[in-house]
Amino acid sequence: MDLERLSDVMQLISDIKHKVICNPHDVAVKTEELLEALISNGNWTSAMQLMELIRMRIKCIAQSLPMEGIATNITRHILKIVCDEFELASEKKGESNSLHQIVRADSTDVVDYSESLSSLKAALLKHLSEYKSELESSADNIAAQAPELIHNNETILTIGMSEKVEMFLKSAAKSRKFNVVVAEAAPLCKGHDLAASLVESKIKVTVVSDAAIFAMMSRVNKVVIGTQMVLGNGGLRAQSGSHTVALCARHFAVPVFVLCHMYEFSTVSQGSVDDATFYEYASPAEILPLTLGPMLNDVTVINPRFDYVPPELISLLITHQGGNSPSYVYRLLSELYHPDDY
Repeated sequence: MDLERLSDVMQLISDIKHKVICNPHDVAVKTEELLEALISNGNWTSAMQLMELIRMRIKCIAQSLPMEGIATNITRHILKIVCDEFELASEKKGESNSLHQIVRADSTDVVDYSESLSSLKAALLKHLSEYKSELESSADNIAAQAPELIHNNETILTIGMSEKVEMFLKSAAKSRKFNVVVAEAAPLCKGHDLAASLVESKIKVTVVSDAAIFAMMSRVNKVVIGTQMVLGNGGLRAQSGSHTVALCARHFAVPVFVLCHMYEFSTVSQGSVDDATFYEYASPAEILPLTLGPMLNDVTVINPRFDYVPPELISLLITHQGGNSPSYVYRLLSELYHPDDY
């Protein structure tokens, strides 16, 4: 693989690895801008050449960051945009198609992407401009649905810190009075940060330890959580502790709402990578300090950053387009990505 030709994506990978870019939204926007620059200034003359350049970048990201779904997903989606725009611009999908041609069309026909179309670049850049606007407004559109899902005097439970959940609850608080229970999500205890932010918006908040989730669930009306990735089967790669929350919610028949951006929908499955990569094991020193000394010789400590949440524990996936059942994910994936690319 020619690393010089991939210098743009190598820089993106480096920035993600070294946490120069760590916010999911920033990763999405930077990836879109990278592909926009490639389309605008790259050395290509046909859709086939452009698609090959994009596929090289997908392969590079997938190999270097196997569980960095956002950059891969954005790149795959833009690859589908290239396919769609080429087909729209070509005679195969244009207004020149007669009814006779459509009726006689063979489903096995292969599109010739090597054909050069002068209008393709302009069409792609226009589409990407609209897509970037969609990325920018996604979080606001998710939050705007909050008043429809949260009602007065309800108790909402969440875990840890999620910017999507924070915006969602603050949006609901503009027109609803409700209580929030935040599980602290030890050992990092990011739930305290969320609680402090919600209190500033005059929302009544109770912070509980993770061990108290089951005891509190009987008083809860809804669970609202975020996710790092929606898997191909409708399951989640979510913050550690989310599986516990979902299991407790099922026991008490409490609906679980998951807030997710469309670029978090991935074709990855739980078994496609090893456990250490999927769960991202962190330092055990966060749980048992090294000052315990000899005692640590007889202890194995696993400190996962993420949980796998099966789709049957999820009631609704809420995106900027509305709510969908986990069983509908396969359909969303077919709209987001070209079937040849996953």
